[in-house]
Amino acid sequence: MQNLPARKLPTYPIEAVDNALQLLQLLRDVGSLRLKDAAAELKVAPSTAHRLLAMLVYRGFAVQDESRRYVPGPAMGAGPAGVRWTRPLREISRPHMELLSARTSETVNLMIRVGTKVRFLDTVEGTNALRVGDRQGTVMPANKASGGKAMLAELDLGMLEQLFRSPNAEIGGDNIPDDDYPGFLRELETIRINGFAANFEGTEEGISAFGMAIHNGRGNVVGAISVATPVARFRRLFDAGLVAVMMETRRQLEIDIAANPVDPSDGD
Repeated sequence: MQNLPARKLPTYPIEAVDNALQLLQLLRDVGSLRLKDAAAELKVAPSTAHRLLAMLVYRGFAVQDESRRYVPGPAMGAGPAGVRWTRPLREISRPHMELLSARTSETVNLMIRVGTKVRFLDTVEGTNALRVGDRQGTVMPANKASGGKAMLAELDLGMLEQLFRSPNAEIGGDNIPDDDYPGFLRELETIRINGFAANFEGTEEGISAFGMAIHNGRGNVVGAISVATPVARFRRLFDAGLVAVMMETRRQLEIDIAANPVDPSDGD
């Protein structure tokens, strides 16, 4: 079977290194890890997970707090996306993502927005021989990714100006030029009206994606889901009723989120 990944697995992968890097991604995106959670994520014995985490502590990438959880250490640089809510969001979303992937045969992603970027928290790969690969841990510009655009569309103009037109945006390389900004705002308005966003090779050549923001019980955006597909299959997928299938997935997912409160103001 063939993937269409931005990243290609090396010919001779080193499992221990890959496991350590996965733990770094989890610490960054989830914010804290218990030993048993780390072992479960990596599908290894707790003793193996403990040795890996001990090396991250030794190198300053992790520290243990008073509850013995592992949290990002000083060598991680920027703080995590969230502490208490990203893990429950992944756990609640996973079965809905698996069902959506089964219904479309395509790859489904869960992401959150952190400033001007989106972080992919989870991926369920599609079943087609030619498919989009795993994006878990990937960071992309929010104004390029379909799910990112869907989340940006729900922000007010003042926040958009701060993110993409302020001096900080200029310094951080996130500034949208004068000539492009009106078109960007028009695209977000269309997304607000339609309730979904599309990305046609905006982040990766040969790949299109379709994204929708997801909300908690109070109507706050907590993330987005997207369906990613080789560009050659996108029109067929869209014509087969992708919008309706994704909207139903979002409706069911938001019911579960409302019953298991997820709030991005917790733990930021």
